[in-house]
Amino acid sequence: MPFELKFTPEAKQQFVELEKDKSLEKRFKAVRKALRFLSQDPTHPGLQTHKYDSISGPEKSLVFEAYAEQRTSGAYRIFWCYYPPKKKTDPIGTITILSIVPHP
Repeated sequence: MPFELKFTPEAKQQFVELEKDKSLEKRFKAVRKALRFLSQDPTHPGLQTHKYDSISGPEKSLVFEAYAEQRTSGAYRIFWCYYPPKKKTDPIGTITILSIVPHP
């Protein structure tokens, strides 16, 4: 099932800054590809999506972490949640991107 992606202001700013930094072009492409996979299938094996317990999303929604890169120092991660909740009448669900950051 496809999902509409929405970005928090923080995530949008992180995405734009990543896009602007030409030294991070490879990483930007990986993030963009991961976002495409996320919109098509949040459980795509390449994303290695898993629940992230350290934070909660809007209205205490569950937060998930998806990998944009793997086996790379400072690999980028995408934190997201299913928000707002899908209604039975909605043709597609919504995923809110909370943050796009390098892994420490």
